[in-house]
Amino acid sequence: MSRGDDFWSRRRAGVEAEKATADATAEAKSDAEEMAELEKQSDEEILAALNLPDPDTLKQGDDVAAFMARMVPDRLRRRALRALFRLNPVLANVDGLVDYGEDFTDAALVVENLQTTYQVGKGMLAHVQEMERKARLAAEALEDDVYKPSIDRVDNVDVCRDDLGGGGRCGLRQRTAR
Repeated sequence: MSRGDDFWSRRRAGVEAEKATADATAEAKSDAEEMAELEKQSDEEILAALNLPDPDTLKQGDDVAAFMARMVPDRLRRRALRALFRLNPVLANVDGLVDYGEDFTDAALVVENLQTTYQVGKGMLAHVQEMERKARLAAEALEDDVYKPSIDRVDNVDVCRDDLGGGGRCGLRQRTAR
């Protein structure tokens, strides 16, 4: 009967869970009421009530852990973190290892007449393949348009009569089209 899966063990565990839930709800409700009360006060009054220094007067080496408590409003917590990042040289010095730390929206750095093969919705590959297909069609069209002489279109033929015993005379002979 000590297995923990009988009715009374489950019942005791359920009652304890209900009690824990009720305690958490009451604590959250009281925290919300205190936060609402603190939101109505000015920063100086809140700092005096919580016995905290002014975040703007923090010096290097001061501890900001007290500002991370649950009861400190967000606006004071952010002021303390800003002071921490401003004062600590390790945190304040941005090294070159920040991947997205640069401002890429600077209009002075934009290249004039920048062209790219990327098209929205199509991507790069489709555009490159289309350009390749157009180039291939243009090359085929050029091959078809190249002048191919045929006997029917030749008007003048250069004839050398050396092989016919003409004494090596060469000249143009008029030929009629067929």
